[in-house]
Amino acid sequence: MTEVEQRSADVVVVGAGYAGLAAATRLASAGLDVVVLEAGDRVGGRAFSEVLPSGVRVDHGAQWIGPSQKRFHDLAARFGCTTFPTWETGRHVEVWHDGTRTDHSADEPNAGLGIAEYRRVTETLDELARTVDLDEPWRTPRFEEFDAQSAEDFFLRQTHDNDAQRRLALAVQGVWCCEPREISFFHVLFYLASAGGFEQLMETSGCAQDSRFADGADALAVAMAAALPGGVRLGEPVLTVRHSAQGVEAVTDKGIVRAKRAIVTVPPAAVGRIGFEPALPMARRGWAGHTPMGRVAKIHAVFEEPFWRKKERSGIATLFSRSPVGVVFDNSPEDGSRGVLVAFVYGDRVDRWVAAPDSARRADVLEALGEVAGPRARMPIDYVEMAWSEDGWTMGGYECFVTPGGWAEYGEHGWRRATGSVHWAGTETASVWNGYVDGAITSGERAADEVMAALRIPGQPA
Repeated sequence: MTEVEQRSADVVVVGAGYAGLAAATRLASAGLDVVVLEAGDRVGGRAFSEVLPSGVRVDHGAQWIGPSQKRFHDLAARFGCTTFPTWETGRHVEVWHDGTRTDHSADEPNAGLGIAEYRRVTETLDELARTVDLDEPWRTPRFEEFDAQSAEDFFLRQTHDNDAQRRLALAVQGVWCCEPREISFFHVLFYLASAGGFEQLMETSGCAQDSRFADGADALAVAMAAALPGGVRLGEPVLTVRHSAQGVEAVTDKGIVRAKRAIVTVPPAAVGRIGFEPALPMARRGWAGHTPMGRVAKIHAVFEEPFWRKKERSGIATLFSRSPVGVVFDNSPEDGSRGVLVAFVYGDRVDRWVAAPDSARRADVLEALGEVAGPRARMPIDYVEMAWSEDGWTMGGYECFVTPGGWAEYGEHGWRRATGSVHWAGTETASVWNGYVDGAITSGERAADEVMAALRIPGQPA
């Protein structure tokens, strides 16, 4: 677009993550003229792959796909994006604050500290999650009671075992990238129901961390964008959305796109960066105000080979120590030509870690990797950090979470209900696999179906 260009379309989609691309793909398949506007210089949103100087491709954001993530699998097959199983062969390790180390494998019971109480509480979580109404969450029994409390409130009432509390806290940090005190207990239950249970979120084989993409988790996004008739307009942030019963205008610093409908796919926490005329309803603004982005950093260390495998180590670890690192995985390429360990820093620890000098951050991470895989893990040939809270457009990761009271106060009218000619998508609006790429895809398709229904266009499966 030139500086003064004005463009007309049937639908304008804001954001070229998986939700926006799925929406645009479905609309284009129905014969609609679609313009996709993306603020950043790439597609994929919170899925972002990069080839490092060592020649290894790493996923800085989303990277895993599970067997029950049907739409993700369908589209990956359609566009020829292949996957391979996550490496989990060998002994996993837990490292505790007092130096205690506990080894276990993926297929045997973990007899570590606090495990019995932890399992009892997580079984209770699953039992309560089975009562959640995924399409109309506010109709869930005890909805307001659950939403009024934090996850920490619930955990403290369930158990006084400090080690079980540490396990529960790391589970919250690892899944939602926040602290148990910050997140609505109802949102925890909703999310568990959305994924199919606690084990689905936490485990590897057959669960959410089952497989990875050979060409990176954004390869499908790149293929989907290339297949769109109009492509994607990169580097074009939407400054203002003017909306009325007659249609919408998406204003950028390069021009205006006029359309009958808009689909906005940015995370709720980023909605405030767009001006809306007229202003959004209070329910929508309140929802955005109660759904902050998680805080997470993802760090990859690359080695000449996955040397830990020779010692029958899986490279998978959970750390309950004073280290900023909470979880480690083997993220080596499928052929094992290099060894890669990926470390995650979550929640409050991210705030402290990000503020430290570069050398101190690196030293802290490599010290943790040394605890997990031995002294060689402190000597990588390549090293890269991605702190998602520092990302200018996403503003955090992996997804938004809901603070106590947010669902009860604003969920029914603010979660995903269309605002006149403006429709809402994004993984945070999904009923199934909320927070994951599969949820992003189904949310975009749902929003596209809403648009087609409003425009009385027969739907065509994409």
